[in-house]
Amino acid sequence: MRIGTLSTLTGLSRDSLRFYEKRGLLQTRRSDNGYRHYPEEAVQWLGYVRTAQQLGFTLAEIAADLPLLTQGEDTGPALRATLARKLADIDARIVALQSLRAQLATRLADTPETGANCPLRPEA
Repeated sequence: MRIGTLSTLTGLSRDSLRFYEKRGLLQTRRSDNGYRHYPEEAVQWLGYVRTAQQLGFTLAEIAADLPLLTQGEDTGPALRATLARKLADIDARIVALQSLRAQLATRLADTPETGANCPLRPEA
């Protein structure tokens, strides 16, 4: 299918599709006249990419797992392991953000209404 059709079917702009192609996330072939032709599976693959991004995966992480999803064998255990790693990463970020929030709340509570004793100064 041509880029306009793929754009319509996925809701992605042509520029986004070209970007994914440059990043190696989308396979295409060129016809003699230079037009891009995408396989029918591109619609499903782009749905996966968008879902993975919504779940917090970076394009680099998606590209690294590309062989995982395109293999014909049972990929369930490997996919579960990938999702579990991402979940652990998110949990670690949540802990770090909670710590940061607590520090900020403490400094805010210690700051008088007058703005004296700037809360951004290092603690003694």
